[in-house]
Amino acid sequence: MTHTITARAARTALLAAAALLLTCAAPAQATAEREPANDWLHLTVTRGDAQSDVLPGAPSGDQSDVTRGALLLCHPPRGHAHAARACAELDATNGRIADIPPRDTHCPMIHAPVTAHAHGQWRGRPVEYTQTFPNPCVMAARTGAVFAWDTEG
Repeated sequence: MTHTITARAARTALLAAAALLLTCAAPAQATAEREPANDWLHLTVTRGDAQSDVLPGAPSGDQSDVTRGALLLCHPPRGHAHAARACAELDATNGRIADIPPRDTHCPMIHAPVTAHAHGQWRGRPVEYTQTFPNPCVMAARTGAVFAWDTEG
């Protein structure tokens, strides 16, 4: 009789454990599907109009001080000093940099063009963005923290 109670208790415990595993596996799978997978952007900022400095037939020269870049990763946020804010801004616009609301700021009327470029993917969709701005202040006002990896803003 003792053996029958033990076997029945073991069987009941085994069924309860299996039910618990099945119940816990479903939310874990649903959570994994909601997580944005592999959101990343390769960002570059080039001083000057990207094409205006190059004359046909002229040597390209050293471009190392003209173009700066960063790789923005968002899960967890990393890649530059303002990665968390940049990822939040991109989340709010579904990865569309052009849709980031412009900041209300006063920029000097200095002609010092910069070209911002982003290439990567956001929530499985390709992202391609290129825009030339009159100066870095206007770029920061229009793109938020996305291209602000080496500034205090």
